[in-house]
Amino acid sequence: MLSAIALGSNVGNKLKNIEKAIELLSKKTKIIKVSDIYETEPWGFKDQDIFLNACVLIDTELTPEELLKLCKNIEKTLKRKHRFKWGPREIDLDILYYEDIILEKENLNIPHKHMFDRDFVIVPLNDISPNWKHPIFKKTVEERFNEINKDTIKKYEMEL
Repeated sequence: MLSAIALGSNVGNKLKNIEKAIELLSKKTKIIKVSDIYETEPWGFKDQDIFLNACVLIDTELTPEELLKLCKNIEKTLKRKHRFKWGPREIDLDILYYEDIILEKENLNIPHKHMFDRDFVIVPLNDISPNWKHPIFKKTVEERFNEINKDTIKKYEMEL
């Protein structure tokens, strides 16, 4: 089953955190495509360091619940500390979609409730899955991408 995962980090070695999370995801899923990495402003709580964000498209036999457990285990492995809502984080993994499933549970909403509200998700998601159509909003990622302000998001350029 195709699924998209958003990754974000703004604590410690942000690039290494994202790379390690992708490596750990690849041990239990098949990585189909990885987006570019973007520098983005914090969302929700503004007084913190900028984020690096990316998205990965995976193929998995895991159920949505098992995939969520894998994501939470990766966060734990990478020593994520839960400080406060929308606060700094070593790593954050969110399931954006899982095929065209609509799932609403206490700890898991698919598609992700805020994915179309967050430019830092839409930009990298457009890299890997522009034609995926949101089953509730009936709009593709590319259509949403064309509506957003991209001024606060820039491609991360690694220093050599």
